[in-house]
Amino acid sequence: MRFTPAGVPVVEFKIDHESEQAEAGAKRSIKAEISAVAFEAQARLVAKARPGSEVKLEGFLGAKSKRSKKIVLHVTNIEFMEQGA
Repeated sequence: MRFTPAGVPVVEFKIDHESEQAEAGAKRSIKAEISAVAFEAQARLVAKARPGSEVKLEGFLGAKSKRSKKIVLHVTNIEFMEQGA
């Protein structure tokens, strides 16, 4: 965890995503690594999470910074899934 100049906690992390989606009438297996960032309470939750934890994330896609157009998921809500659920 790091802090912005204004003292806001920030965590940057990667998400391994796996799912099956419908595309053109067929099922497609999706595997991707997604860059994400969380602030405030969400950052504190992510910082305490064990690597490999299964989570449901909500948020929005935005640029990494004012100078970078690289897309990052800005996490606004985190739900930790029960192990074995």
